[in-house]
Amino acid sequence: MSTNLTAPPATTFDPDVRWEKSTKIGLRPEPFGALAYHFDTRRLVFLKSPLLVDLVESLADHDSATAAIDDVIAPTSEQSRTNHVRALASLADAGVIEPAPAIAFVG
Repeated sequence: MSTNLTAPPATTFDPDVRWEKSTKIGLRPEPFGALAYHFDTRRLVFLKSPLLVDLVESLADHDSATAAIDDVIAPTSEQSRTNHVRALASLADAGVIEPAPAIAFVG
């Protein structure tokens, strides 16, 4: 019996949609930020700052990744915003974050 431990399929990161931490990810806090462990692939990913950990943990509370960046990071420059978008895109590729399901409103 073989086990396929390939990485999850790459997801195109769009900062203008809602994202959340994958349910298949466990975060272990570390002084530098956190280790993200993917339960399916057994892959470890380093989140290299506590602020990035806060951002990942808060994604589901915002309408978009851009809104989360503005609220949690409060970027002081366009370069800061670009760096955090790039970091989230990398985390999406690694399966650490995923698009959040659409919320249905009943009214």
